[in-house]
Amino acid sequence: MSLTRNAEATASRTANSRWLELLARVGFIGYGIVHLLFAWLALQIAFGKAGDDGDQSGALRTLAAQPLGKFLVIAIAVGLLAMAIWQALEAAVGHRAERGKERVWERLASLGRTVVYLYFAWTAFKVFKDAGSNSADQQEALTGKLMESSGGRWLVGLAGLGLAAIGVGLVIYGLIKRFEKHLKTGEMNAKTRQLTRRLGMAGYIAKGVAYGISGLLIILAAVNYDPEKARGLDAALRTLRDQAYGQILLTLVALGIAAFGVFCFLQSRYRKV
Repeated sequence: MSLTRNAEATASRTANSRWLELLARVGFIGYGIVHLLFAWLALQIAFGKAGDDGDQSGALRTLAAQPLGKFLVIAIAVGLLAMAIWQALEAAVGHRAERGKERVWERLASLGRTVVYLYFAWTAFKVFKDAGSNSADQQEALTGKLMESSGGRWLVGLAGLGLAAIGVGLVIYGLIKRFEKHLKTGEMNAKTRQLTRRLGMAGYIAKGVAYGISGLLIILAAVNYDPEKARGLDAALRTLRDQAYGQILLTLVALGIAAFGVFCFLQSRYRKV
């Protein structure tokens, strides 16, 4: 028991580290930059212009191609890694202000964020190291291999279902403004609070739509035994564009993702870390 308490105390001190907080706040800025570039690529898709993959890895490659871009990409990777460590500690010993089921759900949410931030940090590192093929091709190849294995189609379908569920969760999270509980709203003036609320709502809803469509495409790939349909966010955005009024809908999603990017900048200042 004493070992457990000591471990929790050590984790708590690490979570409250000034350096970890600083790096996590830098990570939010990097996360915002990635989403602004992601939004720009989504707009390119909306208006039928050729470009890089319309996902976060495409955004990072776009950034890496700019002057000092590789330095910025590795800085983003470090910041995202710090965010992952912070959320891992929150999942382990954090959210002590909550009680019962509320704390359980918050810790599970932190665990989910840990996975997301680790994935983006890994993606940024791969881009920095000039890792080869694009993410859509990699996902298609992985999906194809899984489908060839025993029970693979079920695993792919469950992964798609999980991604679609995350999309729905993000939409609900934005609609009920759940994100506000993690912000220092008391330090904001009325205009900043209203702007943050609107950006957060638009951002989470737009991301939820993109992830939801991506999840549905993966489910369809599993049902129809067609790995080419499981090509992630890039394919989801292109699928949305090809629907009736798709250009308008995709433009709105792109603007929402851009709103999330700006929201990340505000989180860098006002997030409870």
